[in-house]
Amino acid sequence: MNRHAWALVTLAALAGATPLVVGSTYLLGMLNFIGLNAIAAMGLTLLMGYAGQVSLGQAAFFGLGAYTSGVLTATYGWNPWLAIGASMLFTGCVAFAIGTPIFRLSGLLLAMATLGFGIIVYYVLVNWTGLTGGPSGLTGIPPLSVGGFRFDRDSRFFYLVWGGLLLLLWLALNLTDSRIGRALRAIHGGELAAQTVGVDTIRLKLQIFMVSAVYTAIAGSLYAHYLTFINPSPFGFGYSIELLVMVVLGGLRSLWGALLGAGAVTLLVELLRTVTPQLFSRTQAEYEIVLFGLLLILVETSPVAPFVYTLF
Repeated sequence: MNRHAWALVTLAALAGATPLVVGSTYLLGMLNFIGLNAIAAMGLTLLMGYAGQVSLGQAAFFGLGAYTSGVLTATYGWNPWLAIGASMLFTGCVAFAIGTPIFRLSGLLLAMATLGFGIIVYYVLVNWTGLTGGPSGLTGIPPLSVGGFRFDRDSRFFYLVWGGLLLLLWLALNLTDSRIGRALRAIHGGELAAQTVGVDTIRLKLQIFMVSAVYTAIAGSLYAHYLTFINPSPFGFGYSIELLVMVVLGGLRSLWGALLGAGAVTLLVELLRTVTPQLFSRTQAEYEIVLFGLLLILVETSPVAPFVYTLF
């Protein structure tokens, strides 16, 4: 087996043993959120790290996945697994619809276009109260189940989210090691040069954008069925920034690093949530922006960063 296969087997063994040795529901809950964030961060890593395309609207896909699955199950009585499949399909179609025009842009214009898309989706979720429940949120979302076994406890959901993460990580690693992965690296290295050797850059950028959106939608759907309640606040611009920081902290071209970045940022956000109200009068979100900005500066200017990235 290659090093990726050994790493996957090791991670699977560790994940399998974790609920047996961790008795705290709080810690298991944190690990569940790390797993959800890692799935979304992997999608952004494929887009940014391999294709070199910046997206500031990933929170919109997270929200679309959550609300599509939530509305279909809570309002229309769909089977939750079918609803997750529908959320993947719907989010992929939305990514295709908006990606077709915006991927003719590049650089700052592309980033601003994805940012605008994210803002539009957020305000639709807030104001379409008849469908989404608006700021009050959407209740009655059922937990996932297989037969009579319900993933309605932190320990049970842990196996679901980390099992899904391992599967999606394996698929992403195979993608990046394939001919498509080499073409994505070529686009990242130089789009014009990639075109000269026959790479259909616009088509490939659109396709990886759709894959990234579907990964993020899966995380959003699992999030909805984990909490069984959602409101628009977690799906704003701040979450897109958190995902961006996860990817940069873990190393732009490292899918394994996305897991580490997701863990670090999730724990930092939880620390701020706990400490900020006790020590400061301002809100957690204000300090998040400052902290994440400092982290990005430190990571990108650190002389050891290139060495650390090569480890993963």
